[in-house]
Amino acid sequence: MKFVHATCVSLNGQGILIRGPSGAGKSDLALRLIDAGAILVADDYVDIQKKNGRLLASPPNNIAGKIEVRGVGLIKLPFKKNVEISLVLRLSPRSEIPRLPDFHIADMDGIPVPFVMIDAQDSSAVAKVKIALEYFNQTGETRRRQEKDVG
Repeated sequence: MKFVHATCVSLNGQGILIRGPSGAGKSDLALRLIDAGAILVADDYVDIQKKNGRLLASPPNNIAGKIEVRGVGLIKLPFKKNVEISLVLRLSPRSEIPRLPDFHIADMDGIPVPFVMIDAQDSSAVAKVKIALEYFNQTGETRRRQEKDVG
C-alpha cells in the first residue's frame, strides 16, 4: 500500500508503529523496546498494507532486519515480517504532551488505531508503551472500533 517514515516493533505479537521527525528517537526507543522483549519489524520506513480491515506492517526488502544504532552503524537483528498495528506512538517533546490526554485514535487509511504521545527521551518511555498496550487491550477500544467500522 504505502511506505511511511516510521519504525515498527512487535511486542507480544502486537505491532507498535513509532512515528516522529528525523532525530526524534524512533530507532533509540525501538532498541530499548527490543531490549525489553520486542522484535524488530522495520526501521526508518515501514510498508503498511490494509487487509481485511486490519493494518499490517512489514519491512521493505532492502532494509529488512536492519536498524540504525547511532554511533555504531547499521546492524542486523532478527525481525518479524508482518504484524498487525495495535498502537501508534507519536514522539513529541514532553512540553507538548498533555498530562491527562483524551482518548486518541489515529485514522490510518480508514482504520482506527489507538495512539499516544511519548517523549522518547523519558527513562520511563518503555514502561509507558507497555502500559498503553495493556490499557488498550483491557478496554477493547481498538477491537470494538475496528469491528464497528468493518461490520
